[in-house]
Amino acid sequence: MTVTKETLIGDILDHDVETARFFFEIGMHCLGCPHSRGESIEEACAVHGTDADELVAKINDYLAKKQ
Repeated sequence: MTVTKETLIGDILDHDVETARFFFEIGMHCLGCPHSRGESIEEACAVHGTDADELVAKINDYLAKKQ
């Protein structure tokens, strides 16, 4: 899986639940909420004041190392 700013959080978590830690790091603690699962990385980062490109890079790096 390659994550982009448009990728939905729910899709990322469904692919690898361990990616939740990256969302917790930006203060997104309500990952079980139906609304958060439907948000894109870009939308979540805008709400939490975080750089979307940086989060995408962290998640993609993590996923690449797991392969």
